[in-house]
Amino acid sequence: MSIATRSGDDGNTRLFGGRRVAKDEPRVEALGTIDELNAYLGLTRASPIPVAIDHMLQRIQSDLFDLGNDLVNPRDDTVDEKSVTPFSPTALDAVDAWLVQLEDGLPPMTSHLLPGGHHGASLLGVCRALARRAERRVVSLALHERMPGVILRYLNRLSDLFFVMARHVNTNAGMPEPEWEPREVREAED
Repeated sequence: MSIATRSGDDGNTRLFGGRRVAKDEPRVEALGTIDELNAYLGLTRASPIPVAIDHMLQRIQSDLFDLGNDLVNPRDDTVDEKSVTPFSPTALDAVDAWLVQLEDGLPPMTSHLLPGGHHGASLLGVCRALARRAERRVVSLALHERMPGVILRYLNRLSDLFFVMARHVNTNAGMPEPEWEPREVREAED
């Protein structure tokens, strides 16, 4: 079977249960952003990062796939909700545990930090921004249908985790963390 079904050539796609929707519908926007985040996680994993971070990212990639499977299922009267495998709260538990574990080994922040430093840390900065966008897209979807709270909590916490992971990668690599310079400081240097 070919991956190219040609059924989406008209700008529509099929959801679980067979319903067709436009590719810019809120659910498809959310799914597309989660897919984009997952692709960037793959790119991040291809960069030199600590093995522990790589293992966490691998788990997150699978969890994001599970999250997408949950989102592709409309929560309305046309779908038997028992056939929908809900997104597991254990994914959120893992993120919370990793946040505590990684933050414990970091120096205190003395200013606002900018994305950058080590290549892997920079990519994690992109992942953080994509997780925030995915969260916004899911919030938009939640305006139209019931949304399990664990999904929003997971995406919110995930962006925090990527920020902490970036700090960990920079610290582990001995790279200084790029700091924000207030306008007054920048203008005084000019």
